[in-house]
Amino acid sequence: MSIKENWNTRTKKFLVGKTVKTARYLTKEELIDCFGDDTYKVPLVIEFTDGSWIFPMSDDEGNNGGALATSDEAMPTIPVTRI
Repeated sequence: MSIKENWNTRTKKFLVGKTVKTARYLTKEELIDCFGDDTYKVPLVIEFTDGSWIFPMSDDEGNNGGALATSDEAMPTIPVTRI
């Protein structure tokens, strides 16, 4: 199995079938816990009914929050906000 196939399988297992409970931007406290004091890009967090969550980061190392691309013509990007 390739790395891409492995991550595709793991991601599907984690996400498929979940129900979104809420979507909101990280609080300042959560932002500092995740990225430290030197960050300024606040990402959207999607919380699921099973208690799990996801939010975008700028890279694999978690250096900052990231934006989300969407299929919605009226809102093609969900942006990061600032503290």
